[in-house]
Amino acid sequence: MELLTPIFPLEVVVYPGDELNLHIFEPRYQQLINDTVKTKKPFGIPAVVNKKLGGLGTTVALNNVTNIKADGQMDIKTVGQRIFRVVRWEKLYPGKLYSAAVVEYPEIDETGDAALMRKIVIATKKLHGLLNVKKKLPKPESKLTSYDLAHHVGLNLEQEYTMLGLFTEDERQKHLLRHLEQALPVVASMKSLKEKIQLNGHFRNLPGFDVKKIKMCGRYIIKQDLSELEKVVKFI
Repeated sequence: MELLTPIFPLEVVVYPGDELNLHIFEPRYQQLINDTVKTKKPFGIPAVVNKKLGGLGTTVALNNVTNIKADGQMDIKTVGQRIFRVVRWEKLYPGKLYSAAVVEYPEIDETGDAALMRKIVIATKKLHGLLNVKKKLPKPESKLTSYDLAHHVGLNLEQEYTMLGLFTEDERQKHLLRHLEQALPVVASMKSLKEKIQLNGHFRNLPGFDVKKIKMCGRYIIKQDLSELEKVVKFI
């Protein structure tokens, strides 16, 4: 079913269940929020990626409006509801300052693989540990979905938007795990590099090398203690 929906394009990807807090200062969006308060209907946030308006977005419900100023500025709290696909853009909602779009709602599969999700959770915690990030997961592990973890694993905006277009939980889980498997070695190597850099100029506790246990033989060092290592290593 196609529906005309008020839209508020933003450079952000919202998933179902996401909590999004915004400061509203533009007159057209002040009008949108005031209308939403009256109608109690959701509005859509299509994602803007690389300065381009994407064809996917998520409807959000307005939960709270606070700090209303004399000039109409306000703060709002919203929560993500349903992912939509834009069928047609409307420059203006009839009689309004803000835009609209005719949208449809694709079917979203939420049946995932528990074992795969466990791997994602473990990898996410490992990533947070390497980055020294203390961030509590939004739900108990047994109830987590890919949408719950998407903003916790370091996806960039393009990657988040790609996931918005994956309509099965299995695809979304694999998307997250691929990202984590690529990110973890990079982050680990950067942590190691940081530790090496920090060692420069510090007192270091290093064991001495026992010269008595080796003898020079041309360009090579021969280990005398064969029980320790029975091979010849190139002398550098």
